[in-house]
Amino acid sequence: MATKSKHAQPQRGASQSGVKGSKKKAPRTYVRFALAQRVEHVLMLLSFTTLGLTGLPQKYAAHPSAVAFVNFLGGIENLRAIHHTAATVMMLVTIYHIIVVGYKIFVERRRMTMLPVLQDARDALVAFLYNLGFKKSRPQMGRYTFEEKAEYWAFVWGTVVMGFTGFLMWNPITTAKFLPGEFIPAAKAAHGGEALLAVLAIIVWHMYGVHLKHFNKAMWTGRMTEDEMLHDHPLELADIKAGAAERRADASALRKRQRIYLPVASILTVVMLADVYGFTTAEDTALTTIPPQPQAIQVFVPQTPTPIPTPLPGPTLAPSTGVPTWDGIIGALFAGKCITCHGATASGGLNLTSYATAIQGGASGPWFIAGDSANSLLVTKFTSGAHPYATLLEDELALIQAWIDAGALEK
Repeated sequence: MATKSKHAQPQRGASQSGVKGSKKKAPRTYVRFALAQRVEHVLMLLSFTTLGLTGLPQKYAAHPSAVAFVNFLGGIENLRAIHHTAATVMMLVTIYHIIVVGYKIFVERRRMTMLPVLQDARDALVAFLYNLGFKKSRPQMGRYTFEEKAEYWAFVWGTVVMGFTGFLMWNPITTAKFLPGEFIPAAKAAHGGEALLAVLAIIVWHMYGVHLKHFNKAMWTGRMTEDEMLHDHPLELADIKAGAAERRADASALRKRQRIYLPVASILTVVMLADVYGFTTAEDTALTTIPPQPQAIQVFVPQTPTPIPTPLPGPTLAPSTGVPTWDGIIGALFAGKCITCHGATASGGLNLTSYATAIQGGASGPWFIAGDSANSLLVTKFTSGAHPYATLLEDELALIQAWIDAGALEK
């Protein structure tokens, strides 16, 4: 998380320290980071760590450790409040960093030594071959190594991605007004994936390179010894000793550029702070946990079980004014109830499309016996419930029985 700073300057009088005789001279040191940069680093470190600790339990909410951590903080709303506060701190520090970097580049005319160049790719290759034993010496690097540049720009990229996706999730209603709703779950996936990648990068890469392989105290003390400079930044050390380090700009030119930059930076700062305010207060998030309801809400009302399929619509039966006949009503009744199966396809050999085919019966024999409804297969099938598909209402079955008992007349 190193940031651009003034070129290292030798500590005045460092080489003169010590007492003649038994005491050794104190090692010469060089300024690496100013106090403001170290404070900025600590704020970024604390906000990033807090975001990781409160963000991953939300990504893996079902894991027992996540549940225990959420309970330890007093519930998911407390965890989200802490997460949002840390995100706000990171946004504010990012604004400060942008303004300071702009001042160094435009007003002080600092070299943009944090920008990646082709030499960084060459240094990475040499370092790779050196670690494998194919090179005898490490690459010679300047103010920032290729590892430091990669970490810095990865952090910049991660901040942009996390800020954009965080806004979409923090303000889903506002998001849905301008973007398709699919952007919100997509933002959740990207936010969680980038967070996991960032945490792993810090643990695996940053912790090993800065704390385990060699504890680099420069971000805490602000200084590096000459041996450390020779090991990590030999080209910068050579520039310092050769007097080629950056010098302060002319005072009048500096004031002229300040008069231009400071008003622009002030306006830009106000705009960015307004954006942060809108980011955090645009809406009450739709993710707020709903408190327990005083009464249970019935969300499902079971329907009354239907033991048999709903009958197909048949002809409306009018009160009979005489003896029922096939042409009068029975044929229409069969057409509405039975023709789907016992039509031209003649399921079971029974065709009820006409009176002539109906009296022929089917594979089980005659379908009805004229004058004897009690022994007619048609009636016994329906009264016993043996017919698996169609159903007849009581008045419909009574009409058929009356038709059969009357001689099963066609007309």
